[in-house]
Amino acid sequence: MVYPFMTLNDETEIVHSEMQPDGRVKVSIETPDEKLCFKHATCWLPQREWTDIFGYTDSELNYLKELVDSEKHLILEFSQTGGFDNASGF
Repeated sequence: MVYPFMTLNDETEIVHSEMQPDGRVKVSIETPDEKLCFKHATCWLPQREWTDIFGYTDSELNYLKELVDSEKHLILEFSQTGGFDNASGF
């Protein structure tokens, strides 16, 4: 299952998976782009392992890494509770 997490002002979509049995959560990021169609990247939490990076500049990727790192605790929590829409207290 994939859950929406956040949409940024530039239409970047951030979604995450359910927590896997091994404790990992897949975070997928996708940004529309006129030339490339879409830029994309994947981050595996909690290890912060970045894979499948396409189209992002170093500064864009650094921003996304900081963003995911700052929201890591919420993503990990939501991955166990059915996403943001099902989180209690939100």
